[in-house]
Amino acid sequence: MNPPVCVLFDLDGTLLDTAPDLAAALNRLRRERGESALPLALIRPTVSQGSPGMLKASFGVDADHPLYAELNQRFLALYQEFIAVETALFPGMAEVLAHLEANAIPWGVVTNKPGFLTEPLLKAVGLWARAACVVSGDTLDKRKPDPEPLWYACEQAGVDPGRSLYVGDAERDVQAGNRAGMIALAAEFGYLDAADRPHEWGAAGVLRQPVDLFHWLGVATPIAATSALTAATTAQSGMSPTAPITR
Repeated sequence: MNPPVCVLFDLDGTLLDTAPDLAAALNRLRRERGESALPLALIRPTVSQGSPGMLKASFGVDADHPLYAELNQRFLALYQEFIAVETALFPGMAEVLAHLEANAIPWGVVTNKPGFLTEPLLKAVGLWARAACVVSGDTLDKRKPDPEPLWYACEQAGVDPGRSLYVGDAERDVQAGNRAGMIALAAEFGYLDAADRPHEWGAAGVLRQPVDLFHWLGVATPIAATSALTAATTAQSGMSPTAPITR
């Protein structure tokens, strides 16, 4: 398998595990409104839906609700204040990025997250200067699942979309990747809920963990990456990454 000329990632739930900080901001908002905090396990599956999905799940308000604009503004302000306290790369992703950089394969980010949050977040975790391109939800007039942000990212990186990969944890990511003529991969380790069926999204492949991406890079998974993933996953969950997934 020939290695891709570029790898693009969705941000929340694919490149970075941002759920803890987003959940913390949402729960601060709930406490301000006199509501009790929700467990991370309930909030996590809504993160890929952005603030509209998170606010709907937590407060029952749609984007056309009279309180939505006020809640959304406050939620984003609370999140921006503490944007990278617990946020980190998913286990194994550091090894993937290191391999890409060592082999001069550019990588970038295409997200629906607004730019005023994307840039400070990537800078806070030390990834901004390493990315060949970053396209936020408001960089262009169109957002995923439209392919335009992916084409624009490839243009910025100077690569051919047809020889590039796009990885994301939502169906719209796979749709965007396919429409852009890229190899679209679904990140099963991301923010999926019980109703999601990533194997039915039309992706070229489904990644159970970040190091599964090495297969699509045309190399065997480095032993060091596998060991690091096992240690990190076991420390976080008490379960080996090879244990069966149940939903």
